[in-house]
Amino acid sequence: MGVITEASELLEHFRFQTDEQAMALLENQQVKGDIEDELADVLFFLLRFSQRFEVDLTKALLRKIEKSEKKYPVEKAKGKNTKYTKL
Repeated sequence: MGVITEASELLEHFRFQTDEQAMALLENQQVKGDIEDELADVLFFLLRFSQRFEVDLTKALLRKIEKSEKKYPVEKAKGKNTKYTKL
């Protein structure tokens, strides 16, 4: 529940904003600080959840990236001439 709550508080800053408006928000240091706080809250709850239920987030992320690469090959998603840097 904590992840959802904090993620929704993060979303409040960006909801219904264009990319340009969202970038402009980050130019305001007070707003940027508030956004950083919300990101930290989300991260805390993710880390705590993974600790409590013994989930290795690094392994989970790498496995998910591998699955996504197979499901959505770069050539199909971006075209053959797209530069791609692997994590």
